[in-house]
Amino acid sequence: MAAAVTPPGTATVIGNSPYDVAAFLRPQPAAALPGIGPATAKTLARYGIHTVSDIADTPLATLQRILGTPARQAHERAHGRDERTVTPAATPRSISTTHSYDRDELAPARHHAALLDLTDKLGARLREQRSITQALTLSVTYADRTSTTRTRTLTEPTAHTPQLAHTSLELLTRLGLQRARVRTISLRAERLLPAEQAAHQLTLDTRDDKARNLEAALDRARARYGPGIATTAAAGGHALPPRRPR
Repeated sequence: MAAAVTPPGTATVIGNSPYDVAAFLRPQPAAALPGIGPATAKTLARYGIHTVSDIADTPLATLQRILGTPARQAHERAHGRDERTVTPAATPRSISTTHSYDRDELAPARHHAALLDLTDKLGARLREQRSITQALTLSVTYADRTSTTRTRTLTEPTAHTPQLAHTSLELLTRLGLQRARVRTISLRAERLLPAEQAAHQLTLDTRDDKARNLEAALDRARARYGPGIATTAAAGGHALPPRRPR
């Protein structure tokens, strides 16, 4: 729930005490609670239950007459109790990276360079975590604090930086930022899967094999010497086009 209300590039921190948890939960709309979909929220609204605090303060018996079996789960979660098991090694649903300018940036070339750097970092993190992404989301925040967000589903799930760069640059181009005063650029990899589920299509394009070999070598260099020691061709402005099956 905290991630859902946190803008890209920022953080929401909730304390461990019951008071801190309640202070975050109670003002949230009922639909923000896991398990409360649009139809259920509409049903609750007919009874004057609009927020998580309303759910928490409604007697369980009353809530059961309104919702039936799901009422107990909703009541528990509204009080900050969730019995679902946390799996530390589970693949995250998304990962993101953000570039913030010291001053509003007008130059499209700098937008382009920043996005390629973000793509390079995102690809490296995906490969480090043994994950692949099915979609990319680009978010741009402007000088007036407004923002634009675009999402593109990839042709095939991947953690390969040139493919990620090709898609992210398409998203940037479609935004048409030639005269925009940009404050931050964020790139998020979504709908992640374990890397073992990647389906690598065979291709006669040797450039792709060379790029993957170089990528693996740079990943080893980063692991040994640190993240700033090396970068891929994509971050240097040379994103390869997506592979075409032959």
